[in-house]
Amino acid sequence: MKQLFQLNTALIAILLLSYSSIFAQITLKVTVRSSDMLAGDQIYVAGDFNNWNPNSDEYRLEENENGFYSLSFYPSLGEHDFKFTKGSWSNVEVDKDGQDLGNRKFTYSGKPKQIELHISNWKDARTTAVDPPKNVTIISEDFDIPQLERSRRIWVYLPPDYDASNKSYPVLYMQDGQNLFDAATSYSEEWEIDESLNKMFQGGDQGVIVVGIDNGGSTRLDEYSPWVNSNYGGGEGASYVNFLVETLKPYIDSNFRTKPDRTNTGIMGSSMGGLISFYAAIERQDIFSKAGVFSPSFWFSDRVYDHVRTTGKNNDMRIVLLGGAKEGAGLVQNIDDMIKTLHKAGFGEPEIKRVILPDGAHSEWFWRREFPESYMWLFNENNLSQD
Repeated sequence: MKQLFQLNTALIAILLLSYSSIFAQITLKVTVRSSDMLAGDQIYVAGDFNNWNPNSDEYRLEENENGFYSLSFYPSLGEHDFKFTKGSWSNVEVDKDGQDLGNRKFTYSGKPKQIELHISNWKDARTTAVDPPKNVTIISEDFDIPQLERSRRIWVYLPPDYDASNKSYPVLYMQDGQNLFDAATSYSEEWEIDESLNKMFQGGDQGVIVVGIDNGGSTRLDEYSPWVNSNYGGGEGASYVNFLVETLKPYIDSNFRTKPDRTNTGIMGSSMGGLISFYAAIERQDIFSKAGVFSPSFWFSDRVYDHVRTTGKNNDMRIVLLGGAKEGAGLVQNIDDMIKTLHKAGFGEPEIKRVILPDGAHSEWFWRREFPESYMWLFNENNLSQD
């Protein structure tokens, strides 16, 4: 009986240990100046663990009697990026001087962890003037996506000489439109696509039309992968690509002076946006001839490799695969594995540009910095055979 009691006690201890491990929480404990909080203000956390939703009730911090705000939740294992907002990206946290902040980070090991933080200041939409991006327009706040029965904001960048000429231009379709042109709509920093392209145009570049498609927030992971990940979702990527090809591209070609052939059509994105851009380029080689694939989330599903093997090479392509050493050995290995897979599928070395930089991080500043060189390699006819 004593042995049975000891055995049961040991089992209970193991179960309690397992339970505490499974249900261990991250707790964010935040202090903020009371003068920065007006009546009705709420604080939210937005990060890669909630699709960067700036006003999710599930991630709203509760004010404590002692004057701080706190939230406990269960993220997935690993490193996470996040920021605090007052419910929108126009009211995101900034530094004490009102300047933009980089992403905050924490690493979750599965054990209970409390993180104490301080918010120095807020970007305030009531006092912060935002200049509209030059030669960028929003063609629709609710462009219909019939393939998914929802709508989305669509941005269009036009080259500086568009209105003064009769020229037609190549087109680059880019994901996460919120982050491309305007810091006020970005959940981190903007890519400064318009500034970069304007500068290159002044240096002699031919010019390009850029179409930015906003992500769907809570539906971002679903739309940006055609395959389902049991932990994170997915599965709507094929329908999303059909939207790009069957609905959005015909509209752009009908309403703007484009060069609609595949030779002059590219696609680009980062992270999950990199995954769906890569999928679109391989799946619809009849439409796209160029793909900028930045820090791609190939980890989301191994079926991305199978897709390359089964689809094979149907047309000549140019593909930039870019990543940073600070994003982890796993991402670099995934890129190298994909390059091997592409070669076995028939794509030659001149069609693939591998860019792995030692200081590169999973961040907009990195993608912003590397955009011009990648764009030039993709769209400059003379660069096809260069490394």
